Amino acid sequence: MPPEYDPVESPDETTVFPYHDLTPPTTADVYRARPVVDRHLPRTPLVRSEPLSAEFDADVYLKREDTLPTGAFKVRGGVTLAAGLADEFRDPGLIAASTGNHGQSVAYAGREFDVPVTVVVPEDANHSKVTAMERLGATVRHHGDDFDAARERAETLAAEEGYRYVHSANEPSLVAGVGTAGLEVVEDLPDVDYLFCPVGGGSSAAGYCLTVGELTDATVVGAQSEAAPAMYRAWDEGHLRPSDEMGTFAEGIATSVPFALTADLLRERLDDFRLVSEDALRAGVRDLLVEDTVVMEGACAASVAAMRQFGDDLGGETVVLPVSGRNLDVEKLRAVLAE
Repeated sequence: MPPEYDPVESPDETTVFPYHDLTPPTTADVYRARPVVDRHLPRTPLVRSEPLSAEFDADVYLKREDTLPTGAFKVRGGVTLAAGLADEFRDPGLIAASTGNHGQSVAYAGREFDVPVTVVVPEDANHSKVTAMERLGATVRHHGDDFDAARERAETLAAEEGYRYVHSANEPSLVAGVGTAGLEVVEDLPDVDYLFCPVGGGSSAAGYCLTVGELTDATVVGAQSEAAPAMYRAWDEGHLRPSDEMGTFAEGIATSVPFALTADLLRERLDDFRLVSEDALRAGVRDLLVEDTVVMEGACAASVAAMRQFGDDLGGETVVLPVSGRNLDVEKLRAVLAE
């Protein structure tokens, strides 16, 4: 069990606004979010992967979150949060910082509930994701070299202009909404033995811990790039200090700051956590495209890489791998295939 940490001595480096409740959500909160998600989003399929099942001599299933309207799991949290938005924020609207998928989630939710949305992205943000946010009606502002610089700018704008800042992880309703994917897994495959999930800010893994981890006997395993290990270190070493390392090509897990709410949940509930190499991420993206004809982001491939660390231990088991997003930059895809 990872050691305890003192959040007073090692604080989350993000701004906490008065409306941010850092009380971790419960499994009951996920069930409360379910009707909202069901009204606004389709159920995603759970499909057996024949290539991965053969590779591991196991029954491996893909939870196809990439089939959601924004192409990624985060939209479940966006609609859940927007459904409960306080009236004072309906005119100024929502603001978020994002490398892409979180921004699309908030933009989609804003359109669904007729609320204006602003998204701050890094200067070199994934062009296709920026275009997708704009198509959903969001105003996109570019700022800084990475996600954390964009996040700091979004927090400043929220304080100055009265937006409702939507944190990418420190939002109980967002985590609860994301967790509804786990309820679907439990309903479709209650005898699951392992679930592997990528970790960036940790909302997806926290959601699966609250559902698959709570309602079944499954082992829930997180996976993060060794080139961006902030959340892994929070889980393993017992602190919330930022990491100096942040060089992953997988923008969906490219953050150098661990987040308090999800770090608490993962430290309490996550069964195992693995760091994987950048080469393993690229191999996962390539193999799923070539073998399964599935386009997955680099973040999703962290799960494949972690599975390969388990290797023969998965033989005969039933395994779930969320395809958390399909929004892979074309140039990155070309580079992966060229390798």
